[in-house]
Amino acid sequence: MGIDIRSMTPEELTDALKAMGEPAFRGKQVFTWLHRGVRSFEEMSDIPKALREKLAAAYRLGGLTAARKQVSRLDGTAKYLWELHDGNCIESVVMRYRHGNTVCISSQVGCRMGCAFCASTLGGKIRDLTAGEMAEQVMFTQADSGLPISNIVLMGIGEPLDNLENVLRFLALVNHPLGMNIGMRHISLSTCGLVPGIRQLAELELQLTLSVSLHAPDSETRSRIMPVNRAYDVDELFAACHDYFARTGRRISFEYAMIDGVNDADWQADLIVKKLRGMPGHVNLIPLNDVVESPLKPSRRVRQFQQRLENQGVTATVRRSLGGDIDASCGQLRRKAMEQEREEREK
Repeated sequence: MGIDIRSMTPEELTDALKAMGEPAFRGKQVFTWLHRGVRSFEEMSDIPKALREKLAAAYRLGGLTAARKQVSRLDGTAKYLWELHDGNCIESVVMRYRHGNTVCISSQVGCRMGCAFCASTLGGKIRDLTAGEMAEQVMFTQADSGLPISNIVLMGIGEPLDNLENVLRFLALVNHPLGMNIGMRHISLSTCGLVPGIRQLAELELQLTLSVSLHAPDSETRSRIMPVNRAYDVDELFAACHDYFARTGRRISFEYAMIDGVNDADWQADLIVKKLRGMPGHVNLIPLNDVVESPLKPSRRVRQFQQRLENQGVTATVRRSLGGDIDASCGQLRRKAMEQEREEREK
């Protein structure tokens, strides 16, 4: 299928084109076209035809096609199911906020983290996405929705720190002044708690927002709903988070899906307060989405839990639910498409 040209940096493109006998300035020229979202080399109108043909023979371009799209009648949230060049599918969601439009993108096809409340992990991980495939989600959702994208969250299908090399390359591409030029402070990365990846991010001192999927402050509960806790215990995770803040000065957001009778007790709120001491943290309480295959149900104590955190000085917000009338939760639309495909095959 050729190399994914949209994953290449301007420097790599310049070197590759010079090796083809082209002048150095062509590298930046081609990079700019790629990050405007062109789907074919023919669209690069100021690139000589002979070079366009050479590029088409050597590289792959324009891998994503929209297989499905759902738009919420409630708030305009749009969810895309993208088909990749190899037939696999991923999801992106565009959300409208007062402060701008945010796209939530996937970093892998499927996920191997096994979190009990997440639809993304039900089929396991199939493969990593390339940096170009992540960038295309931003470009193509912007082009299709007509909404200028000002913020990116890596919180769709997959664990970004399980695909860290490609994610770091993606961040460099979307942050590049010749590309989409989206500032690091407008990018959030969500992890289920891969401690080595958090420590590597801390060393890089990127100015992005780190979101940690906490979901339980105690080891017993967290190991039950998040298998990653058996590899990197919650105390080890909090230690890495304290070090991350000390190194970067960036406040961490802790995601917390409220699950009835599992992680919504007062003592668990008190334990969060204790473990955040000495570090400014923001706890984002998420009303749990019902995943049909999961026995876990939404908590009825969200407001009480929030109040208990705030009374002890911890900033806590309840995430506003967007796209409630569509399959807007992570992995839901892909899961539905996979089930329908299986049913068709079995007929």
